[in-house]
Amino acid sequence: MIRKLLRRIFRRPEDHARPNATRPSGPVSIPIAQHGISRDALLPAARRVCEGLQAEGYQAYVVGGAVRDLIAGIVPKDFDVATSATPEQVTAVFRRARMIGRRFKIVHVMFGRDTIEVTTFRGDSEAVTDEHGRILHDNVFGTMEEDAARRDFTVNALYYDPATETVIDFHHGVADLKQKTLRMIGEAPRRYREDPIRMLRAVRLAAKLGLVIDPDAREPIRSMASLLENVPPARLFDEMLKLLTSGHAVRCVRQLREDGLHHGLLPLLDVILEQPMGERFVMLALERTDERVREGKSISPGFLFATLLWHEVLADWEKRKAAGESSIPAMFEAMTVVLDQQAEKLAITRRIATDIKDIWALQPRFDARAGKRPFRLLELPRYRAAYDFLLLRAGSGEVPQELADWWTEFADADGPTRETMLRPEEAVKKRRRVRRKPTGSAQVAPE
Repeated sequence: MIRKLLRRIFRRPEDHARPNATRPSGPVSIPIAQHGISRDALLPAARRVCEGLQAEGYQAYVVGGAVRDLIAGIVPKDFDVATSATPEQVTAVFRRARMIGRRFKIVHVMFGRDTIEVTTFRGDSEAVTDEHGRILHDNVFGTMEEDAARRDFTVNALYYDPATETVIDFHHGVADLKQKTLRMIGEAPRRYREDPIRMLRAVRLAAKLGLVIDPDAREPIRSMASLLENVPPARLFDEMLKLLTSGHAVRCVRQLREDGLHHGLLPLLDVILEQPMGERFVMLALERTDERVREGKSISPGFLFATLLWHEVLADWEKRKAAGESSIPAMFEAMTVVLDQQAEKLAITRRIATDIKDIWALQPRFDARAGKRPFRLLELPRYRAAYDFLLLRAGSGEVPQELADWWTEFADADGPTRETMLRPEEAVKKRRRVRRKPTGSAQVAPE
C-alpha cells in the first residue's frame, strides 16, 4: 500500500495523462513458441505481399485484427499489411495494384480472387479536430512505432513478420489478449473524443474475443456516449453492421445497454427494448443471427435492421388502422415515417432500405389465406425472408403460432393439399358427402 501511494505521489505529469505509461514501453519481439502463429496460417496472398515488399528493402507486416484473431484461435476475415513503403512505391512493386482513397491513400494488391489492403505506416502529427475533439484530418506517413501508437487498443497494435514468424508488440497486446483484457492505448477519454466509434468497437471486440474491457477504458463510455451524435451516419451504420453480424450480437446489445450506448446508436432501439414483446422479438432475431454466423451461413443486413425497427412500424401501423386507415396504405405510411426518422442517425443504404421495406410490406399478406393470394405470395422473390420474419413474430408471441404453422405446411404441401387448406369448410362438407349414402341409390357419391 505504501509503495502504491508513493508511486501515485511521485508519478510524472505525463504518466497521469497516460494510464498505460507505467507499463514498460518499446517493441517486444515475440517468437512463434509464445504466440503460436505459423506463416502457413496466413492467406497466401498476404505472405506474397510481405515477401514482395521486403525483397525491395521495405518493412512489411501482417497487422492488426488478423494477428489478434489468429492468436485468439479465430479465423480472420481479412488480412491487412502495413509497410514503410509509400503507396506509389507499393504500386511499383506489384503488377495488379491500385491506389484508393483521398485523405489517406491505401493500396489494394490483388492475387487472383484475394485482395490485400496495404497501408503505409501513419505518423504522429498535429491533427485537425472539430469542437468536440473528433479528428478530421491527420493523415501523414510515419514510423512503425508511431503507427502502433495511433491504433486504438493494445490487441490491435500487433505486427506479424512472415519471414521470421515473430510478432512485434509495442503495447503488450499479446499479454492483454492472453489475460482477457481489452486495454486502450493512451488516455481513453481523449481517444474517444478523437473517434467516438471506438466506444462501439470496444463493445464489439470485447464480445467477439471474450475480453473484459479495462476499467480505464470502460468508465468514460457512459458519460461520453453523446459524442456518437457527432459521427457521420455512414460510419455509424458500418460499425453497427459489423456489431450485428459479429456472431455475438446478443452480448453486444446487452453491453450497449449496460454502458448506455444504445440511446446514441438506434434512437428507437431503447424504446423497443423497454417493451417486453419488443425485447423478446429483437433478442430472438439476434440469437438466430448469431447461430447462423457461427454455422457459417449467410445473413441479410436488411433482415437484421427490419427486426430492430419493426416494433416502431407495428405501433404506428396499429395506430393508423385504429384511426380508420386501410391496412396496406397504413403499413406503407408507417414504414416511411420510421425509416425517415432513422435516416437522421444511420445512413442505411438504398439497397438495404429496399430489402427492409419488402419484408415489412409482405407481413399483412400472410393474413390472407383464401383464393389465389397465398399462391401469388409464394412466388414473390422476398417471400422466404418475409416468411422467416413471420416465424420470429410467432416465436415472440406477436402473432398466433397457428398462422406460422399454416404457412409452413402450405409451402411444403402438394397441389391437392393446398386446395384443401384454402377451403377447409368446403373440404369438410365434401368428406361428409362421401361418407353419406344418397337416397334411392346404393352408390357412394364420387370423390
